[in-house]
Amino acid sequence: MTGEVPAMDEVDFPLYVVSDEESGGVIVAAEGMEGFFVASEEDLVEVAFLRAHEFEKGRRRVEDAVLEVINRRREKVGEYFIGRVVLGDTGSESSDGNISRVTYRFFGNRCEYPEAERVWRRWASGIALEKGEWIRWPVSYQRAWLHVVQNSWFTSNQRAARYGVDDVVYLDGVHISTKSGFFCALGEAVNGPGGYFGSNLDALADCISSSFGEGAPVKIVWRNFKASQEVLDSAFLDSIVGVMREFRVDFAVC
Repeated sequence: MTGEVPAMDEVDFPLYVVSDEESGGVIVAAEGMEGFFVASEEDLVEVAFLRAHEFEKGRRRVEDAVLEVINRRREKVGEYFIGRVVLGDTGSESSDGNISRVTYRFFGNRCEYPEAERVWRRWASGIALEKGEWIRWPVSYQRAWLHVVQNSWFTSNQRAARYGVDDVVYLDGVHISTKSGFFCALGEAVNGPGGYFGSNLDALADCISSSFGEGAPVKIVWRNFKASQEVLDSAFLDSIVGVMREFRVDFAVC
């Protein structure tokens, strides 16, 4: 991010920043957004940026826009490649110099997890994530949590690999009731709170077979497996076992 970020005590984080990928110039930087974190079936075109601290008024269009999520430490923790955006309406300027509302027509992808907006707020707090924190959120948030984990992981230039040093990792089936929950649990078990170790079966295979980091875990132990078995699709569970066998990871359930 190239623009000047306002003082931290004046900003409600995360700060959403749209910049030109080619030049790096900031197009708009705002404290809130509407219309970006939406369900895939919602047919919205316009995205509104709320309480904008920066706004390039003379720039009507950007062909290759990037949306960055900035945390309280002024670090980029998330990133979305948007594509073409075209300036729409702008609101009034307040006494503190911020613009109440700036709208753009987005022609690229949006985030299809509405709950991700709230999860990003947690990520942007600057407070370290705690072990098992993903479990405290509603089950309906697990897909969004996993999305933020994956996005933030690669935004921070980490690879699909194991960075943790434990050769044996443990999962607790009591907390794993969804496919997303499995990957949330596995990522944390392997790479610590907020850690990523795959978001689907192909990505899991990529992580296990990676030549970077510490290599594949030697063993994965799934405790209380029966609790997960009762709610997860058997084909999914069989596929997990298949991936482990393919890459010679000892996989035990109890």
